[in-house]
Amino acid sequence: MPPNNLLNLLRQASVNALIAFGMTFVILTAGIDLSVGSILAFTGAIIAMMILNGTPAWLAGFIGLMLGAVLGAINGLFITWGRVTPFIATLATMTIWRGATYVFTGGNPVTGGKMNTSFFFQFIGQGYLFGIPFPVIITLIAFIICYILLHKTAFGRKIFALGGNEKAAFVAGVKTKKLLIIIYTISGLLAALAGFILTSRLGSAQPDAGMSYEMDAIASTVIGGASLMGGKGRMSGTLVGALLIASLSNGMNLLGINSFYQQIVKGVVILIAVMIDSQTQRNRE
Repeated sequence: MPPNNLLNLLRQASVNALIAFGMTFVILTAGIDLSVGSILAFTGAIIAMMILNGTPAWLAGFIGLMLGAVLGAINGLFITWGRVTPFIATLATMTIWRGATYVFTGGNPVTGGKMNTSFFFQFIGQGYLFGIPFPVIITLIAFIICYILLHKTAFGRKIFALGGNEKAAFVAGVKTKKLLIIIYTISGLLAALAGFILTSRLGSAQPDAGMSYEMDAIASTVIGGASLMGGKGRMSGTLVGALLIASLSNGMNLLGINSFYQQIVKGVVILIAVMIDSQTQRNRE
């Protein structure tokens, strides 16, 4: 693959990869986060509106990231203290944050004004550093941080323990509720970072941004070897999975395949990956 095509592929994969990194932490605990696409859209709209109203882009971005972390923490609170299953909790917040985005934007794109003149804002999603798209650099930095957290620290070992057997992890001294809140906070933070990049790349905040992004993130994680039953997965596998999903989407676009059919193909890919994982689990048992 020519270098330019590879860089374009990496840039296309960056948004999904960031969300998938957060999803990996969640899935390792046998959880799910369906709200990431809505968090992306809501924080992107907040960032864009703040910039339009004169807030420095770096400050608007920081506030957007913190908002994403808070929204993720709220998911964690519903799941731990509210005792709501992750699927139902994040399905509900997915709808809430998406509705909040439509209310905040009036259903219209947020664009123009200082968003077109802010160097920092445009650089985040459109800039290059040493010939490499800046979103790719951000994604690689995020990958390194997430990899170290998951595979080289006690925090990561606790996540694997929690996903393997929650009761045993609790007996062993793992503060499971606190850990889950932190994990969903990370997921929300990375979704907001993806929203910042996507908003910058498009030059506007679309109220319907991030639709079905949670499915691409789940697909990337599962294709990368993570088990939806929890306790199994690698951050490097998720990165490979995100690149495969981007390659699949890019290939179908080049072939002129209708976007409706692309959704079917992605769904089939997820189904096959889950079936393979389930069969592997049964064989081990």
